[in-house]
Amino acid sequence: MVRLRYWKLTADEVKEFSYPEDKLINWDIKCVREPEEEARFIGVFMYRDGAAMDYTPVKGIVYYHNNIKRDELPSITKFLKKKFGGEEFEKGERIFLKNSDEIYSGKDIGGLAKELESTFKTKATITLEFQGLSEDEAKEVGLPEAKLLPIPGK
Repeated sequence: MVRLRYWKLTADEVKEFSYPEDKLINWDIKCVREPEEEARFIGVFMYRDGAAMDYTPVKGIVYYHNNIKRDELPSITKFLKKKFGGEEFEKGERIFLKNSDEIYSGKDIGGLAKELESTFKTKATITLEFQGLSEDEAKEVGLPEAKLLPIPGK
């Protein structure tokens, strides 16, 4: 089945998209702090079939972090738990909110990215990956062809 990935999207772009939500299989919001050279970022993501934790898929919102002070992590977790709920547990550089609420609409994902930007003083870029969405359907719903990163078939 065809998979399409759209990357380097802004929160404002994504908020305007109205795609078939059942065809969105994962999304990622990478929130970078300036200066970029310091590689300080928070990434919030969700896989429809669950994020891998060892060999078990875990349903719900997950976030990862890089070069973020450990004492900042509780505020990030609290922010996400307040919005989505879920059972919190940590594995390496990822914090899972098991069985948290899931979001799929462009409006919700773009809105979350805007909130992350303002709350944590970051700049967000979003990646959306679809399965079963044709390129014609993608054009019809306004997904930008210039930001399409095709995924080779097997």
